[in-house]
Amino acid sequence: MSDQLTRGGVLPLVRQAVLALVAFAVTGALAGVVWEKLWTPPSGTVVKHRWLQDEQGLRDAFSGTGVYVLVAVVAGLLVGAAVAVLLDRSELVTLACVIGGSVLAAWLMLRVGVALGPGDPQALAATAKDGTVLPGQLAVTGRSPFAAFPSGALVGLVVVFFGLAKRHSQD
Repeated sequence: MSDQLTRGGVLPLVRQAVLALVAFAVTGALAGVVWEKLWTPPSGTVVKHRWLQDEQGLRDAFSGTGVYVLVAVVAGLLVGAAVAVLLDRSELVTLACVIGGSVLAAWLMLRVGVALGPGDPQALAATAKDGTVLPGQLAVTGRSPFAAFPSGALVGLVVVFFGLAKRHSQD
């Protein structure tokens, strides 16, 4: 029984799943760093211990969500395709890992990006002088942007599975 598990049974599939999930976790964390670096924080000014966005800040208010979607789709596409090419022992395990791993990556991307970005301007404004200029906080508006990483990853998987499918010669 143990010989069967180590040669062609469950252990290679577990190894495949672990490697795929690690790849997604690392990519999600790196995507969070890229997201924070590409993002332009909205600006605002402290007035009576409240942070109010200025005109430019209002224009930049949704840039966090837009940049998140862009980075998430590209990162998902790349890691989804890489996992499909490199970890193809079982297509069903690969599919499950791409779905689960991309959700994990989207969550990690959000957590890392927000942690690297500036703090909550409303909390900082409570102790700041009037006229102090503070950057806005990195955030994603709504829930739909969180589908970007899984969507990109699934597109990468589909391209590899169907576009670059292994051609078996029939003898």
